[in-house]
Amino acid sequence: MANDLEKLVKPHLSSDDYRKFKKLINETKIYNAPKTLTGELRPYQKIGYSWLIQNTRYKFGSILADDMGLGKTIQVLSTILFLKENNRLEDESTLIIVPPTLISNWENEIKKFTPELTYYIYHGSNRTYPLEEYDIMLTSYGVVRLDLDMFLDKTWRICVIDEAQNIKNPNTEQTNAIKSIRAESKIALTGTPIENRLMDYWSIFDFTNKGYLSTKDDFKRNYVMPIEKLEDVDTLNNLKTIAKPFVLRRLKSDEDIKKELPEKFVNDIYATLSKKQVRLYNAILEEIFFDIENSKGIQRKGIILKILTALKQTCNHPAQFLDIKKPTIKESGKMELLVDILQNILDMDEKVIIFTQYVEMGKLIQQLISKKFKTEVLFLHGSQTLKEKSEIINKFQEEEEYKIFVATLKTGGTGLNLTAASNVIHYDLWWNPAVENQATDRVHRIGQDKDVMVYRFITKGTLEEAIDAISKRKTDLSEKAISNDETFITEMSDEELRNVLELRL
Repeated sequence: MANDLEKLVKPHLSSDDYRKFKKLINETKIYNAPKTLTGELRPYQKIGYSWLIQNTRYKFGSILADDMGLGKTIQVLSTILFLKENNRLEDESTLIIVPPTLISNWENEIKKFTPELTYYIYHGSNRTYPLEEYDIMLTSYGVVRLDLDMFLDKTWRICVIDEAQNIKNPNTEQTNAIKSIRAESKIALTGTPIENRLMDYWSIFDFTNKGYLSTKDDFKRNYVMPIEKLEDVDTLNNLKTIAKPFVLRRLKSDEDIKKELPEKFVNDIYATLSKKQVRLYNAILEEIFFDIENSKGIQRKGIILKILTALKQTCNHPAQFLDIKKPTIKESGKMELLVDILQNILDMDEKVIIFTQYVEMGKLIQQLISKKFKTEVLFLHGSQTLKEKSEIINKFQEEEEYKIFVATLKTGGTGLNLTAASNVIHYDLWWNPAVENQATDRVHRIGQDKDVMVYRFITKGTLEEAIDAISKRKTDLSEKAISNDETFITEMSDEELRNVLELRL
C-alpha cells in the first residue's frame, strides 16, 4: 500500500522532498504529550499532534481539518510546545494568523494549555512590532495584508492560519499576502476545507504545500472539470489519495470520537406567516417580479438578490423590512414560535443561543424577547470591540442568570466556545450549510457535557423551504467533496424563480 502511495505522490514532489516523504511515511509514530502541557490530549488529539510533529520535522505543510469543536487549537499549541521542549524552536518564532474575533480565544488557550510559550499580540490601531523574539506572534489576516513588509523580513519556523477558508479565493490581495510569507512549515486549520468548490481546497493546499497540487490551471483541468462536471469517481479517489498524507480530517460521527461527545438532535421547526406577513410577502413579489422579467445579466441578478433579502426579512418579522418603530411578537409567526420554544427552554432552566444573519433582526429579537421574559438578552455582533465581545461571552459562559444569547452568524459562527448552552436556534437559514454547521459547533464541541438540541426555523410555504432544500443538497455534495452551483437561485429562469418564491399556503 505504501508503495502505491509513493508512486502516486512522486510526480508531485521534488527529488529532495520525495526522499523526505519516503522517510515520513516509514517513521510514523505516536509522540508523548509535552511535559509542560497543562491539559490532557484525547487519543485522537494525540494522533493529530503526532502527525503535525512528523510533517513539521520534515518541513511539509499540513491541513488539520477536524470538525469544529474537536480541539484543533490544542493540537497545534502542543506541537509548538513539543518543538520548544526539544530545542527545535531555537530563536525561531511561530506566526499564527486568525480572524480578529479569535485573537482572545487563542490567547486564552495559550495561557490555559501552554503557559510556557511566550507570545505577542500584534493587532489593533496602536500596534507596535516587537524588537525581541517570542515563541508565538499572534495577528490577524487584515493586519498581515496591511503590514505585509513587517512579516517578510524573516523565515518563520511555522506559519499557522486558523479558519483557513479565509484564503479560499486565490485571487484576493489577502490570500496573496498570506501565501507570500516564508516559513519552514505551514499549517492550515479549518473545519470546512471545501465550502462550495474544489478550488477552495486547491487554494489552501497552495498555502501549505505550494506546487504539490500543481498550478491553478492544471488543477482545474485535471481535477475540477472531471470531478465537479463529470462526477468522475476515479479522479476523485485519486485526489483523495494524493492529498491524504497532508490532510487530516476527523468527524464527530467517527466511532472513536462519537463516544467522547454528547448527542446532537437537529429539529426542523416550521412557522406559519401572520396575516401581515402574507400581505407583505405577496406585495413584494407583485412589485418586483415585473422588474425581473424585464431585466438581464448583472441587473437581473441584483434584483433577485434584492427580492430574496426582502422576502427573508419579511419571513423573519415585518418590522425588519418595514422598519416599524413599535414591533410586536404577534406580527411574526416565527417570533411567536421563538417565544414558545424559549418558554420551554427557560422552564427547564437551560441556556440557548439564537443565530441570525442580520444585525437588525438580532436587535429585534433582543428587544422583544427581553421585554417578554423580563430578562437581559445578550447580543454579539460584528461592530463590537474585542473587549466587549469577550465580556459578553464570559457573562454567558460563567454567569447563571444569563440564559439567552443572540449572535449574528458571521460573528458567532466561528472559533468561539459557547458550551454553557445546550440549545441552538437558527432563526433564519443560510444558503451554505457549512456556515450553519460551524455556528452549531460553537455549542456541540469538546467540553460540552449535555445533549444539544438544535432548532432550524423554516417558514412554511415560502422561499425558506427552497433554501432548506438547496442547503441539504449542498450538504450531500460536500460530503462527497463534489460541488455543483448550477441550481444557484440567481441563475434560475423566470418560471423556476416564480415557483420557488411564490407563497404556497
